[in-house]
Amino acid sequence: MDRQFLLARTDRTPVEVIGRLVALQAQEPNWAYVGLWSRIHGFTQARLTTLLDDRQVVRSGLLRSTQHLAAADDFRRLRPLLQPVLDRTAGSPHFTRNSTGLDAQSLVADGLDLLAGGTLSRKELARRLAERHPGRDGRILAGEVELRTPLVHGTATGAWGSWGNRSAVAVTPAEAWLGQPMATAAAATGVKDAAKGLIRRYLAAFGPAGVKDVQAWCGLTRLGEVVADMHAELRRYCGPDGRELFDLADAELPDPETPAPVRLLPAFDNALLGHADRTRVISDEDRKRVMPGQAQVRPTFLVDGQVHGTWTLKAGTLQLTPFRPLCSTDRAALEHEADRLLSFLGGTAVSYSDTAATRSS
Repeated sequence: MDRQFLLARTDRTPVEVIGRLVALQAQEPNWAYVGLWSRIHGFTQARLTTLLDDRQVVRSGLLRSTQHLAAADDFRRLRPLLQPVLDRTAGSPHFTRNSTGLDAQSLVADGLDLLAGGTLSRKELARRLAERHPGRDGRILAGEVELRTPLVHGTATGAWGSWGNRSAVAVTPAEAWLGQPMATAAAATGVKDAAKGLIRRYLAAFGPAGVKDVQAWCGLTRLGEVVADMHAELRRYCGPDGRELFDLADAELPDPETPAPVRLLPAFDNALLGHADRTRVISDEDRKRVMPGQAQVRPTFLVDGQVHGTWTLKAGTLQLTPFRPLCSTDRAALEHEADRLLSFLGGTAVSYSDTAATRSS
């Protein structure tokens, strides 16, 4: 919680916080804004939108082949390291059934040729790819191109606006958007050094953690040998279940008795998705309610550092759904935090699903 800025909000800038988290989950654009609101004093939507406009922050496929916001320079350096993860996704049956007999490098070359260093909507890229490859689904071809080569989304795609995924997504080759070449780590030593750097970044935001945790977070595999090579620089712990955990040698751990305030988190929040063992934040029983399948991760609220319920925003009403009864102190703290979020979201009322009473803002 401390490293995630969830014990106390920070005065750091949005780009600094995104950098601390390495990348901010942005499966649906508005949720990234809520994630920063939960972590930064006085955060406003305009502060992130400006970063997107200025191309200091970009939205694209990254960790686990999902959409993230990352600082531009981090994206330029990390996307090549994580490319095998996206290639693995592109090699799944959903894509290969549509591209049988089509060379992946040729498909990427076609996509980049059609983009010509400029911007096209996903829909238009799909249409043109289908023209070049009759009998194939152009939307799936365009999705494969986006996985196999770094394409950045236009500002409107990642900026605050309507809830849910945007119907119109514009894509541009990353090097053209950033005005800089992507980093390379072709040699084995370069890849290993880059992986060490990624592990250090992960631990700064999510440690202490195990090898399986970092692999679940980023999608890369075989990191055990990389961690073993970092033995001299890492501190070891034994977790509550006997698992070996590792951490940065100079990382501080807060006092275990430090109170964790109530926090409302967005859907897909990093704190819930940053470990293979998620019981440090959410129980296995509650996880089924928050992650019911079909790639859903519902917005939640934390009480004393653990998921205690979910929340939704419908027709201007922020509805809280506790999984268990709340004591009066925790209920008051939750309502206070919900009122603050309601103002940020532009809503009008807070309600509980366990009561008919609705309180106007």
